[in-house]
Amino acid sequence: MTPGRPVPPPLAKPITPDTSGTGSATLAAAYGATSPDSGLVPLTVARRAPTPDDVEIAIEFCGLCHSDVHATRGEWRVPPYPLVPGHEIVGRVTRVGSDVKEFAPGDHVGVGCMVDSCRECESCLEGLEQYCERGNVGTYGAADPRQGEAITQGGYSTSIVVDRRFVLRVPEKLDPAAAAPLLCAGITTYSPLRYFDVEEGDAVGVVGLGGLGHMAVKIAKAMGAEVTVFTTSESKFDAARQLGADHVVLSKDADAMETANRSIDVIIDTVAAPHDLNPYFRTLRLDGALFQLGLPADDMPPVSPGLLIRRRLAYAGSLIGGIEETQEMLDFCAEHGVASDIEVVRAEQLNEAYDRMVAGDVKYRFVLDTSTLQEPAERADA
Repeated sequence: MTPGRPVPPPLAKPITPDTSGTGSATLAAAYGATSPDSGLVPLTVARRAPTPDDVEIAIEFCGLCHSDVHATRGEWRVPPYPLVPGHEIVGRVTRVGSDVKEFAPGDHVGVGCMVDSCRECESCLEGLEQYCERGNVGTYGAADPRQGEAITQGGYSTSIVVDRRFVLRVPEKLDPAAAAPLLCAGITTYSPLRYFDVEEGDAVGVVGLGGLGHMAVKIAKAMGAEVTVFTTSESKFDAARQLGADHVVLSKDADAMETANRSIDVIIDTVAAPHDLNPYFRTLRLDGALFQLGLPADDMPPVSPGLLIRRRLAYAGSLIGGIEETQEMLDFCAEHGVASDIEVVRAEQLNEAYDRMVAGDVKYRFVLDTSTLQEPAERADA
C-alpha cells in the first residue's frame, strides 16, 4: 500500500436510515448563523438519541477553522440555515449505543471534519473516507443519509452524537483545548507528510505560517525533518524559528529563493490566496513534491510544465485524512508532545474571533470553551 495509508476499516452496513434510538433525544446549547450576515448567535439544536452504533459526547472544546467563516457567511455556497459550525471537537463520552464496545462513558474523544461516509466505495474500504466516492458527510451543513437526510450541526455546541466509526480517541497526554485543532489543521498537514513518508534527514518546506503552517512545522520536525519556512513577511522569522524551523526564507527575495534552489524534498503549501508556485518548484530536488493544502478562491498563476519535467516533480493536493490515519496522527502528537498554539475564547467572543481570523490576527488557532455557552432553550432551532 502507499505509505501513509492506514489499515482499512471493516465492511459496513448499507446506507439506510437508522431509527433505533437508545434512550431519548436531547437539546444542546449552541452558537451558529441564521443567514449570511447574521453573525454567530445563540441557538438550540436537537441531538438524536444514540442508536446502537452511536456515541454521545459532551463537548468541552471546539476549534475555530477559517472554513467555518466561509461556511457561515455563505462565501462558498449558501448553506442550509440555521447552521452551527465546528469540526474540531474534543469532549467526554456520556452515552454509548448497545453495539459500541470501543468507547465508554468518561472516555476522552474527538470528532473531526466528517461524521460518516458510504463505507462501501473503494476509497472508504482503503481507509480513505475523506475521498469517499459518494461524498463523505461533513460534521456540519451536510445531509446525513443514515439519519433521514437530517442536516448535521457542528461543534459550537454543548453536545453531539456521532457514529462510533467516526469517533477518535484523544490520548490523555494531550491538552484537550490544544488538541482540538489537530482534528483539522493537524491531520491536514500530517497526511501529506505521512503519504510522502517523511523521515529523519528529509528536507521539508512550509509555505505560509498560519494555522496550517505552524502545525506543518511542528509535525515535520517531530518526524525528524529539516524544516524551511517560506514567508512573505520578515516579521514572522522569529516566530518560525520558535516553532522549530531550521531555516526561514523571505519568498519575495529573489536572491534568497535562489539560495534555496534544489534544497527541499517536499513542500507543504498552506497559503489560501493566489500565488506563483514556480519559484517554489525551483527549490525542490529531483523527485520532489509540492502538496497544495490552501484553497484560493481565485485562479492561481499557471504552473510551468518545464519545471516539473526537468526534475520529475509532483504537484499534488491533499484533503484531511481518513479515520485510522487521524487516530495515528493523534497518537503521534501525544508521543512527540505536539499540539496547536491556541487562544481560548468564550462564546460571546466568537464574532470578534472570526473578524480577527480574517485579519490574520491569531497565533495560531482559536478554540471555543463550550462551558461558556448559554443553557439550551425549550425548543430547538435546528
